[in-house]
Order: sequence, then C-alpha cells, then structure tokens
Amino acid sequence: MFCRARWRRVLQGLNRWHSVAFSKRYLLYTNLGISFSLSMVGDTMEQSYERYLGEIDAWNGTRTLRMGLGGLTVGLVCHYWYQYLDYRYPDRTIRTVMRKILLDQVICSPFYITVFFITMGLLERQSWQEFREEVMEKALVLYVAEWTFWPAAQFINFFLIKPRYRVFYDNSMSLGYDIYTSGLKYRKKPSLENPVK
Repeated sequence: MFCRARWRRVLQGLNRWHSVAFSKRYLLYTNLGISFSLSMVGDTMEQSYERYLGEIDAWNGTRTLRMGLGGLTVGLVCHYWYQYLDYRYPDRTIRTVMRKILLDQVICSPFYITVFFITMGLLERQSWQEFREEVMEKALVLYVAEWTFWPAAQFINFFLIKPRYRVFYDNSMSLGYDIYTSGLKYRKKPSLENPVK
C-alpha cells in the first residue's frame, strides 16, 4: 500500500515529466508522440469493431502502424498550424476564436486530409490512379464529417485551452474521429448519404 510520501514522489515525478514534455523544447516531440499513439489506438478500436461485425478475421498490425504514421504527419501539420494561428491571432475574443475556427476548417482541414491521404498512399505504395480514386471517393466524405464535429470542439480549443495543450486536446477529442477515419479509409464505397456504419 502506498503511503503519503510515495504518492507525493509519484505526483512530483509526473509533474516533472509534464513540465519537460510540454516545454517549448520538447513540445513538438510530445505532440508527435501523442498524435502517433492515439491514431494507433483509434485504428485498433476500429479493427476490434470490424472483427466484432465479422468484417475482418484478425487484427492487422501493419494497418495500425500506417494509421499511426498518418497521425504523425497530421500531428506535425497541426503543431505548426496552431502555432501560426496563435501567433497571428493571439486574442481569445469570440471574434478571434470564430476566425480561427473558420480558417481551421477552410484551410487546415483540407490540407491535412490531403497530407493524410498522401501519407497513406505512399505507405501503401498506391499508384497515382489508386491514390486519385481514393481521394475522390473518401476525402469529401471525411471533410463533410469534420464540419459536424470540429467547429464546436475547436471553439473550446481556441477559447479555453492554453496554446501548448492544443494538439493534446485536439488528439484527445479526435480519438472517436480517428476511429471513423480508420473505418472510412479501410472500408469500401463510402458516401455522403450513407456514412460509415
């Protein structure tokens, strides 16, 4: 059984780790690690669901790693994007927050969806034609889905969350979205009328 002194040491250790991980020096690495690992968790959860439905027979570790690497590239984009937004629009007024949300949805979302599909296409060694067909088939569905969730989540992110925690918050919120993204990426024939079930 832990005594009070042990709990204090554990909490002090966590506090030291937090101070280092979210410091300016290591924030990029922390954000990349969070993006990579939570994307893999999201894919693992999606594959568990697909196994439950009988759509796949076994967990595919290569697929999970690819999704993690896709999350890594998106995490890189988000890290620098949020830094740019916070530099360009430092206020937390409602007007500024709404501007950040609009810019995030109109500029960053299409860009990072494209980065995600490029990363996945390279990892899967897709031909240009396969890549184009997949983007034409799935990217718009993913982008429309983003509009249903992210504006509200980003309002909280830009209005309440400290800048150094933005990618962490974003990834925490996007765990469910990562499950959806994985399902969309690896299932056949998505559509706007009948999203991934």
